[in-house]
Amino acid sequence: MVYDVIIVGGSYSGISAGLQLARARQKVLVIDAGQRRNRFARTSHGFLGQDGHDPAAIADEARAQLLAYPTVEWLSQSAMQAKAGGDGLVITAENGREFAARRLILATGVVDELPKVPGLAERWGQRVFHCPYCHGYELDSGPIGVLAASPVAIHQALMLPDWGPTTLLLNQAFEPDAEQLEKLAGRGVVIEREPVLSVGGEQADVLLASGRVIKFAGLFTQPLTRIGSPLAAQLGCAFEAGPTGEFLKVDAMRETTVPGVFACGDAAVGAGNVAIAVGDGARTGGAVHQSLIFR
Repeated sequence: MVYDVIIVGGSYSGISAGLQLARARQKVLVIDAGQRRNRFARTSHGFLGQDGHDPAAIADEARAQLLAYPTVEWLSQSAMQAKAGGDGLVITAENGREFAARRLILATGVVDELPKVPGLAERWGQRVFHCPYCHGYELDSGPIGVLAASPVAIHQALMLPDWGPTTLLLNQAFEPDAEQLEKLAGRGVVIEREPVLSVGGEQADVLLASGRVIKFAGLFTQPLTRIGSPLAAQLGCAFEAGPTGEFLKVDAMRETTVPGVFACGDAAVGAGNVAIAVGDGARTGGAVHQSLIFR
């Protein structure tokens, strides 16, 4: 059997793309290993109609709605290999089975690589975040720390005072220039240059090298990201640099540099947000369906 479309990645963008294709009565296979990027978070925010809901429940409901369409199949496996085959693409799953399709959508997301600070990973998605729009409001205007991992910290530190009094913990990651310092001062951001030893406490207590502790309602940082699957590289898709890592290069129709291979969600958009991922998936699903008709 040759599917019309295989979607690798069954999180928000992949399901959203699949829904457009299912409603166009296309034969779709979703291959998903079950590793949502926001699996560490208890609640999801900023997504219309689902604000404050459990992100796992949102994904589970969306999957059930997608699988109600008779032309959709779901394989709970990792996709291990991809290659061009005939007039389409061939995907090999971890069980060794091969699946062919006329089009491929890479909705693989990204993997976050956090700064190596003890206590940070244990609080990821609960008291340590990367997206103010997703989690800033719930800090209830409490004190906020920005743990610098790169110069992108400037961007976060300038934004976050709208959610609470903000301290930029440079942690020897970089030194702001005079213009940046002026902008930070204009936003009331406090600069802390002392190195960070660890993060502890019930919320986000930062232990500094001198033994001093600063208590925060939450911390924001800038994890490095990498594409969550080797398939794009195997196929020869081009990448482009983003603020935290490489992302898949796509055109206005969400097609990569390899014909017939499309991408959506965090793998193709340098912004991790459920609402953006869902919108990008919907856009990509429609574009893929039209590509099956008009060329």
